Amino acid sequence: MDYSSGMGSEAQSAYVNSEQRGAPRYTSLIRSAKLICGQGEFLCVVRDVSSTGISLRTFHALPTDPTLALELQNAERYEIRQTRAGDNEGSYRFEKPVAVERLIHETWNYPKRQLRLNLTIPLTLSTLTQSAEAVTLNISQQGARVECDSVFAVDQSVTVSGPAFPETRAKVRWRRDSNYGLVFENTFSLREFAIMAAAVQCPMMLEGS
Repeated sequence: MDYSSGMGSEAQSAYVNSEQRGAPRYTSLIRSAKLICGQGEFLCVVRDVSSTGISLRTFHALPTDPTLALELQNAERYEIRQTRAGDNEGSYRFEKPVAVERLIHETWNYPKRQLRLNLTIPLTLSTLTQSAEAVTLNISQQGARVECDSVFAVDQSVTVSGPAFPETRAKVRWRRDSNYGLVFENTFSLREFAIMAAAVQCPMMLEGS
């Protein structure tokens, strides 16, 4: 199932009897986040949460590291430990109790942004007159920060391609020395982005998906 639609909306919540789960738990909380562990950085969807634990779903097999960090779109991180694993879905316990309201509403200390994964993906940037090798420093559904020794102009259109990256059109939004900010003309769905990230970092996670 693709959860890319409706991300970032206010959580619709309902309390479940606290005696049933040990702590008040909110349901119908559909929000993208990322898991960080020794295997890499992977997209996930937060399903429900309490002050002591959280339920997550991925688009591939779960990371096997027992201890991970969950990072929200506002860059806040929570240390978590897996307690149950199913088909692309798992339950995790917070290392320390969390303020549920703060997590649900995601306090923003700076403008909201898309989730970015720190992935190194070899790319080719090309125009009608030039072609150059580049590598991503981080990437989101909407764009990427890349490093490239060749010179491209701000607002210049380029074609981005690579062995692990589907060919797409992009525009150069900024340049800083050999670093460039690219904005993709067609954004990736959350599922497409998650699958690409897993394929680059840990292809075994896609077996059976």
